[in-house]
Amino acid sequence: MTATAETSPMGFDKALFDQWFDERFQHKMDEREANHIPSMTIISTKGTLDMAYPPFILASTAAALGWDVTVFFTFYGLDLLRKKLDLKVSPLGNPAMPMKMPMGPEWLRKTNLPIPNLLMAGIPGFETAATGMMKETMKQKGVASIEELRELALEAEVKMVACQMTVDLFGHEKSDFIDGISEWVGAASFLPIAQKADVNLFI
Repeated sequence: MTATAETSPMGFDKALFDQWFDERFQHKMDEREANHIPSMTIISTKGTLDMAYPPFILASTAAALGWDVTVFFTFYGLDLLRKKLDLKVSPLGNPAMPMKMPMGPEWLRKTNLPIPNLLMAGIPGFETAATGMMKETMKQKGVASIEELRELALEAEVKMVACQMTVDLFGHEKSDFIDGISEWVGAASFLPIAQKADVNLFI
């Protein structure tokens, strides 16, 4: 007795149909994957010099790779969208932040300076000095400024969304911010964008 292929009441070969369906389904899935444009959303919440770099670096890099990128600036992160930036950095209470001298002999510039928090808190102008040292170090290392990174992100069509609640909360004037802001919205308008994104980051 020889085995025969299972046939439906309609007379077609079920095994062949299943094979055709699986191949067709896989082809459609591969086609969908090939045509898919990756997307990413970033929530930027901090307005210090050191924390301004991650959202702009990640956003501009992803956009350069062809990703669809949206950055939501809220609370102190909204300051990163001001026309005139005055960002500072403070090592106070941040043990992970190294203090390095931007000048002097090579061995000194490579040395992390252990400065006690009590000393940092007690010296007037220490935050300004630390900010100046970091900016000079970045300049010597060829690191782009925040203004340059922001402009690169805008040129790469990164969507920069400002939190309207933060504007209302702190009494900001929209005229103080750059023209490249795509929207002034709240969390309810941003969340559907984040829901559909492939990658979501909180900074």
